[in-house]
Amino acid sequence: MNSIYDRLTTLDFVIVAGYLVALLVIGYVVSMKQRKKNETLFLAGNSLNWYSIGFNMWGTNVGPSSLLAFASIGYATGIVAGNFEWYAFVFLLLLAMVFAPRYIASKVSTMPEYMGKRYGDSTQNILAWYALVKILVSWLSLGLFSGGVLVRQILGIPMWQSVTVLVIFSGIFTFAGGLKAIAKVNVFQMILLIVVSLTLSFLGLQKLGGIDVLIAKTPSNFWNLIRPSDDAHYPWPAILLGYPVAAVAFFCTDQSMVQSVLGAKNLEQGQLGVNFIGWLKVMALPLFILPGILCYALYPELGSNSDLAYMTMVTNLFPSGMNGLVICVMIAVLVGTIGSSLNALSTVFTNDIYVKKINPTATIQDQIKIGRLTIAAGCVFAILIAVAIDNIKGQNLFNIFQAVLGFLAPSLSVVFLLSVFWKRTTKKAVNATLSWGSAFSLFVGVLYLWIFPADKYPVWPHFLLISFYIFATLLIAAVIISLTDKNPEVNVSDETDIPKTSKKVKLLFGLLGLTILVLYLVFNGN
Repeated sequence: MNSIYDRLTTLDFVIVAGYLVALLVIGYVVSMKQRKKNETLFLAGNSLNWYSIGFNMWGTNVGPSSLLAFASIGYATGIVAGNFEWYAFVFLLLLAMVFAPRYIASKVSTMPEYMGKRYGDSTQNILAWYALVKILVSWLSLGLFSGGVLVRQILGIPMWQSVTVLVIFSGIFTFAGGLKAIAKVNVFQMILLIVVSLTLSFLGLQKLGGIDVLIAKTPSNFWNLIRPSDDAHYPWPAILLGYPVAAVAFFCTDQSMVQSVLGAKNLEQGQLGVNFIGWLKVMALPLFILPGILCYALYPELGSNSDLAYMTMVTNLFPSGMNGLVICVMIAVLVGTIGSSLNALSTVFTNDIYVKKINPTATIQDQIKIGRLTIAAGCVFAILIAVAIDNIKGQNLFNIFQAVLGFLAPSLSVVFLLSVFWKRTTKKAVNATLSWGSAFSLFVGVLYLWIFPADKYPVWPHFLLISFYIFATLLIAAVIISLTDKNPEVNVSDETDIPKTSKKVKLLFGLLGLTILVLYLVFNGN
């Protein structure tokens, strides 16, 4: 018996069907217009201003997966997940002040190209292959998995069927030109998601009887950001040491996050955009985490099924019709994420690997054919990985996301931090970290998540601490390789013309830092 499916009315299904048909029609119209116009209109051409950058980065960072995952962790442990949004300030600051000026000064358009300028072709090639793995796992498979969780919750069908349905949907949208349409309506959909979540929190508080009743009905540690070192879920050393490993890789080196800053009109607009996403992240508590905590107070019978928290709130508190609208907005944004991930996968493989290494004389027809084959292969792999992720036992949705990202991140964080902060880093150290270091990190991840799962083998440290230990090991290894290299090939880029940061940017980051500090002081009572 599926309670969410049972609560949906004919009106909800009519709205879902109508919405999807409308998106297909919009997609077809947009694609026909684009065929008549010059395709390069879709390139930003260094024209993005601060609010476009902020919304773009936030839209990339936040989606339906965040709503489901944050509500899940809110239900299970309270506001501790706020750390993943508010502690991000440090790494957004690092992107704005340290990385962005260097990226902009080197006039590159991709992260493999940036490292290639510093250490040569071999580094660029390894990073291109790693980018493929990262797109496939962290964007495509995790996006597909969270979509599968949503579809499974609504329809009550197995994971492999849920993800197959989503992949077919994404394919139809892609062929109808729907991705460009989704890109156009994505801002509207993000605003709609914000309105939905705020309304959900408001209705939940109203039904419960206010903040005082909520605090009385939840354990006192639900309202603490910092947990003791022996806490079973999120001990403070794990967050303090482990989160930065994934955060540096995600905010400072991930193509999907950084490309908005690379498309800025100038450095100041790029830095203001990064500052803006910091302010948007302050809203994480009322938007994403509070619905989960309210669900804990209103529907404690969910128990260990915390992943159902968000949709339980939606189907119980919203009137008929509104449920359908929420579901189709979530599915549409997910289809957009999956489709753009497939697009990124085929672009990286076709341009950086096939044309550059396998067939330099490839015609446009050859490239289109290889791009389509890559998309087909990516779909099959993503379905298999999403089903594998679903078999991870003893973890909720949020923890699975953080754990998978935590095992993908260490080698990237080591390489980019050393390249920027230590000029003595050699090409041999960078290449060894990106190839052998990544293989080691992913091997440990497979052991932790599937072969010896933590719920059966409690000897494992917290997954965030494992990520930190891998990072520390790779960092020490890279330093040793650099120092013992007999023929050191070091960073060749000359960065004397790094643009300066304006006083306005420094002031706004100071205010944001002060706001985050106040939040930590307020939410660390007893």
